Amino acid sequence: MNRTNSLIEITNLKKYYSIFGGLLRRKVAEVKAVDGVDFRIFKGECFGLVGESGCGKTTLGKTIIRLLDPTAGSIYFDVPDDIKEEIDKLQNSQEQGSHRLKELRKKYDLTTYRGTRLSFIRRRMQIVYQDPTTSLDPRTLVKDIVSEPLIVQGLAKREERRKRVLEILEKVGLTDRHLYRYPHEFSGGQRQRIAVARALVTNPDFVVLDEPTSSVDVSVRAQLLNLFQDLQKSLNLTYLFVSHDLSVVECIAHRVAVMYLGKIVELAQTEELYKNPLHPYAQALLASIPIPDPSVKRKQIVLTGEVPSPINPPPGCRFHTRCPEAMQICSKEEPELKDVGNGHLVACHLMTK
Repeated sequence: MNRTNSLIEITNLKKYYSIFGGLLRRKVAEVKAVDGVDFRIFKGECFGLVGESGCGKTTLGKTIIRLLDPTAGSIYFDVPDDIKEEIDKLQNSQEQGSHRLKELRKKYDLTTYRGTRLSFIRRRMQIVYQDPTTSLDPRTLVKDIVSEPLIVQGLAKREERRKRVLEILEKVGLTDRHLYRYPHEFSGGQRQRIAVARALVTNPDFVVLDEPTSSVDVSVRAQLLNLFQDLQKSLNLTYLFVSHDLSVVECIAHRVAVMYLGKIVELAQTEELYKNPLHPYAQALLASIPIPDPSVKRKQIVLTGEVPSPINPPPGCRFHTRCPEAMQICSKEEPELKDVGNGHLVACHLMTK
């Protein structure tokens, strides 16, 4: 992993879903699925993203690779460091509306990409979905499933397509004997390997792994995690690993971000976060990880109340309605994501009291 070069950098990224109502079907509200998220992913890194169901993890992953159109914000992909520095200076200065900034954003910001430019960049960004049973066409042979991205992108002709399909199938642990079978003829773990092969056949740089191990049993889960790590090393891949299973994320991620109701509340090195979580929500999540030794006792953290609606999130800190350590300021001011040392970022007023 190269910590000096970032492959993905997102700034104030938002994704809202409009809600329409009334006789005239006017917009009456918005679901704030992703609401002002900032972070970067380094080249060769596996970046973990964790949180409860419905917190916006999958939406964030799909928005980064432009499967969903962002409402606001910027997504920079493999931008040279000097260009990114220039963009940052222009955005932080009084020249936010300058012609130079607009020119740079049009060239490097994925949120401005349309048509052919967007199609071209998608060769370098792929996704593996949670359930291969629904993400693979049950009426299509494996050879056609894996080769479809090559056809859509126009990357290879017939003979070369077959060669590339065989190469990537071998990398994920399958052989030419599997080419003329349908997805229902495989086990759950093998189907996920087919989905991985389809994602990697275009030789991408960045892959979103959207809970890729949640639909298989524990033994197959371990095999898939080993496969992801081997592929990352051999193909020089960068991952965004989305999961609600914190024990899985601990095994594979270099850094982990904790998401709650559309916002990042804590981000740190994996070892640091699991050893010393600072945000009360992160502490509650980590306390929920099962311990295989029944003789080991751990402090229980019980969160009261329900997760607020993303349509009308609470003012101030979004977690204050369930936080056991909430203060008066928490309901009034939204905390900023601040570095408390060694790249450990936390958005919590407890860090500044």
